[in-house]
Amino acid sequence: MRQTVFLALLMGLATQGALAQRDSTGKKETGSRSVHPVLTGRITDAKTGNMLAGATIYFPDAHTGAIATGDGSYKTRVLGNGKHLAEISYQGYATVIREITVQGNTTQDFALQPAVVEQENVTVTGVTSAISTRRSPQSIEIVKHNDLLNTSSTNVIDALTKTVPGVAGVTTGPAISKPFIRGLGYNRVLIVNDAVRQEGQQWGDEHGIEVDDYSVKRIEVLKGPASLMYGSDALAGVINIQSLTPAPEGSMNAHVLSEYQTNSRLRGFYGDVAGTKNGFSWSAYGSYKGAADYRNKYDGPVFNSKFYNKNVGGLLGYSGSWGYSHLMASSFDQHIGFNEGERDSATGKFLKELPGGEEVIASGSDFSKIKPVVPFQHIRHFKVTSDNAFNIGKSKLDVTVGYQRSRRQEFGNVDDISTPDAFFDLKTVNYSVRYHLPASGPWRTSFGSTGMYQTNTNRAAEVLIPDYSLFDIGGFVFEQYSTDKLTVSGGVRFDNRHVNGKQLLEDGAEKFAPFTQNFSNLTGSVGASYALSHVVNLKANIARGFRAPNMAELASNGAHEGTVRYEVGDHNLKSETSLQGDAGVEVNSEHVSLDASLFYNHITNFIYYRNVLNAAGQDSTVADPDDGSPLNVFKFAQQTANLYGVEMKLDIHPHPLDWLHFENIFSYTRGKFTQAVDDSKNLPFVPSARYISELRGNFFAQGKNGLKNLYVSVESDYTFDQNNAFTGFATETATPGYWLINASIGSDFTDKKGRTLFSLHLAGYNLGDVAYQSHLSRLKYLPVNEATGRQGIFNMGRNFSIKLEVPLSFHI
Repeated sequence: MRQTVFLALLMGLATQGALAQRDSTGKKETGSRSVHPVLTGRITDAKTGNMLAGATIYFPDAHTGAIATGDGSYKTRVLGNGKHLAEISYQGYATVIREITVQGNTTQDFALQPAVVEQENVTVTGVTSAISTRRSPQSIEIVKHNDLLNTSSTNVIDALTKTVPGVAGVTTGPAISKPFIRGLGYNRVLIVNDAVRQEGQQWGDEHGIEVDDYSVKRIEVLKGPASLMYGSDALAGVINIQSLTPAPEGSMNAHVLSEYQTNSRLRGFYGDVAGTKNGFSWSAYGSYKGAADYRNKYDGPVFNSKFYNKNVGGLLGYSGSWGYSHLMASSFDQHIGFNEGERDSATGKFLKELPGGEEVIASGSDFSKIKPVVPFQHIRHFKVTSDNAFNIGKSKLDVTVGYQRSRRQEFGNVDDISTPDAFFDLKTVNYSVRYHLPASGPWRTSFGSTGMYQTNTNRAAEVLIPDYSLFDIGGFVFEQYSTDKLTVSGGVRFDNRHVNGKQLLEDGAEKFAPFTQNFSNLTGSVGASYALSHVVNLKANIARGFRAPNMAELASNGAHEGTVRYEVGDHNLKSETSLQGDAGVEVNSEHVSLDASLFYNHITNFIYYRNVLNAAGQDSTVADPDDGSPLNVFKFAQQTANLYGVEMKLDIHPHPLDWLHFENIFSYTRGKFTQAVDDSKNLPFVPSARYISELRGNFFAQGKNGLKNLYVSVESDYTFDQNNAFTGFATETATPGYWLINASIGSDFTDKKGRTLFSLHLAGYNLGDVAYQSHLSRLKYLPVNEATGRQGIFNMGRNFSIKLEVPLSFHI
């Protein structure tokens, strides 16, 4: 495996170096000069004709772009002849999406209209090449860097749940949030980070994603099955996180960001630098975040909810008329503490375990430190990716190879904090090859193959899943038809996953029997987007997706640190398959912007866990290996399930009061089994309905008195009662609703020439200090506080945050 990875990366570097040398010298192998088409033009204000210095033109498929200089002009020389989709943007103006035909040296000017809302973006998620979100048949939300700056959160998924309807998170304290899309999560949501699927231990309740939110430049959220492009694990949708992107041609950029949050004393620091000159690109970034124990009105400081993480990464690449080649790497290192709900029975205060088995009440400095105590996790995730695109005549070939290693250690022995109880060592190689045929009128055709090879090794005494190897391979064909108003796209795909579980003997007994399984699936989708007018756009899509059972579902045999159940897998599980239909409408007028959608999802062989009964018909139990307490035994099973719901975003911005926005976000999901499970038909982990309304004022889009892009916001965040809990086997309980009030203010501060010196963002969360529990919080089910009678731990109380960002930009 190591030799394969090394060879793949070596080939990528060799290709990159050879092509870079050819392009930089301007010579072909025959000695004749190669052709470098040059695209130039100006970007101006459509109403005033003023030059928009700092406006950007970006080509998503080529991963390159340029920044307009002081006279509004731009220049890029790294595009090949042919058609290229361009995104032209400038803050405060409507983004222009246009297909440009480059044939030799080409001039193309753009005039941007001032806009009060962002109406259109480009997406690369769920399709083979870039497309306007307006033309995409599927529901796609774009979250940009500025959106994340304006949001107070403790991790990247936490930020998404506050901005994207239909996205929720199963949480274990402030550091761990697992994404759920339309009521489905775990391995049903695929995380893509910098061109490859993120592979950690997504199956675990207390396993978050290994992505640092400070490094994120852009997030695309695709809601609905995306197995056509990604294969297994994209049953619910895709969250595509982009951290490493080349700087625009002829520029060097740097950012410094710092953050502080009052509730947990969270402190964070981030810095990056990136540049591109004559097609050569490079970037580097690093970050640090640490938080002490968070607080709420009922629990006070929640002992050992602390965490800290470090992250570094970088990019080297070259772009030319032949295409591009980028080599990216990142290293994420995180320590997370866990609270298991142990309290003093008389006072209700949290207990701290000492060596030798003694317990004392936690106090003082126990809450202010950021270094977790037992139990805690240590996660290290390393990733390197070679992402390449080659222009072959009028066709294009994309080749991506990635290697990642995820090492997750769990520590639970206070007498030996250097030896992990559990240690998962996961190694993954991902590949993707996609070939795009030349456009034929309105038709575009692509085909290709994606796959994965993965091995897991247990390196500690506690073993929940066996050592295993996994091999995925899949092939697809994708077709797209586009006219001025209509876009129709679809395709088919076939996948095969081969799983090989290893035998494990424990004290002479067989804990894991060896097994092999193959999962084959045929998937597809078809959808359409139609512009009814320049204001109204209609969408509809139907897709079949699948998810092969993960290793925990197939073969688990044990209990995790922090769980209250003993899990047993089933080798005979079948793949989950879904058939989802969704339809939506988009309205963008002078006074109102609306994005609303309905969905219905029918899932066959939905995997869940149910209790195991003993010979007497009672719940089976086993002794907890740590303290001997009884744990109920659960085994994975399957049944048919249905989910349906509605999502809406409504922004009222009455002209001529364009600075005023009344934005409303509503989401509702209902999930049901077709047959009751222990007298409950409700699916587990379905989030509560939620309604967020925000009154916001945006001022000084063009800058005034040293201020630019000033915003002031007051937000009402209301979560409804969740009375449709999965009450089978006493695993979930109903959750009362709650109402939070939030506020924020921020602005760019500029010099006399309008250049941003720094940006300042202030936010207040849960200003009423409401004590509440999210329905998807795992801390809700921790033991009862005997002093108060309240079960579990409550979410974070009142919190204020401040973010300071200093940008630097140079033409080189």
